[in-house]
Amino acid sequence: MRIFEILSKFKANWKNYVLQSILATITVFFIFTILNVQERPIIVSSMGATTFIVFAMPKSMVAKARNIIGGHAVGFICGSLFSLIFSNTGPLFSNISYALAVGLSIFIMVVIDTEHPPAAGTALSLCIFGFSLNAFLSVFLSIIILSIVHHFLKPYMIDLI
Repeated sequence: MRIFEILSKFKANWKNYVLQSILATITVFFIFTILNVQERPIIVSSMGATTFIVFAMPKSMVAKARNIIGGHAVGFICGSLFSLIFSNTGPLFSNISYALAVGLSIFIMVVIDTEHPPAAGTALSLCIFGFSLNAFLSVFLSIIILSIVHHFLKPYMIDLI
């Protein structure tokens, strides 16, 4: 029964499915090309997840620029902070710092209304790899580009899920 619902939804909106997936592909290619992602692997997973939200759920609250930028900023700050506090402390304290970075970033995002799930991944990545100017530029250029693309394309996109 569920397969017929899926096929029906796809049949009705197939152009959006194809176009939004192509636009996501082009956007990720553009971001990763200008940022030379091989030198900055910190952004790969969280930006991939943010790209999914921007293009598959464009009308969602978590796809708003406030949530994308604010959420990743919170994740970046929390991850960097705990990386500094717990640097060179051994496996147990490293694991504690990873958990605290993710937990605190979730707490702050919810409190200040900037929920963006992929930003918890940013917190974890920064906590593991530590702050660097390259990480800062990678994360913030990526979220600015994704927010701008979302702003201009949102009127033409639909929620695919």
